[in-house]
Amino acid sequence: MKVISTPLKDCYVIEPHVIGDHRGYFYESYNRNKFTQQTGMSMDIVQENQSLSKKGVLRGLHFQLGEMAQAKIVRVLEGEVLDVVVDLRRSSPTFGMSFKEKLSAENKKQVYVPKGFAHGFLILSETAEFFYCIDQVYSPEHEGGLRYDDPSFDIDWGMKNSDIILSSRDENWPAFNPKHKYFD
Repeated sequence: MKVISTPLKDCYVIEPHVIGDHRGYFYESYNRNKFTQQTGMSMDIVQENQSLSKKGVLRGLHFQLGEMAQAKIVRVLEGEVLDVVVDLRRSSPTFGMSFKEKLSAENKKQVYVPKGFAHGFLILSETAEFFYCIDQVYSPEHEGGLRYDDPSFDIDWGMKNSDIILSSRDENWPAFNPKHKYFD
């Protein structure tokens, strides 16, 4: 497992070591000890989620507030997505900045999304199965979100807005307010 720093503080891309032969492949998708050695951070997984979406579906930008804030490791089991994170921690030197990475079943890359980040992804393939390992259970009362197309984040999703499919909830998230205290 190779952990690669991103331009955002505490956010990482994880590239697994894939062992393949004529039978198929095997890889270790997460090892807490190796992750901690390479990042100085640790993550205990308490919930796993999986979603299936069609091309053009955008889920995000979502986060959990307060004591229910979540760190995640995300990956794609089938298909390809554009994965996007935004640092919402006011005390971070990368506050308000975004990062994106293509994740696919083929490249097997994962993204570690720390607590205090908004997260979203856009389906690039005909369908995609997305998998989340999370360190805190979901709490609807602590849910938050921001507009995926907020110009403050300067995210090029690589798809026309007219081709993006959103839930009614994701259509109505507010714009980013840099004076708002999302996270310390």
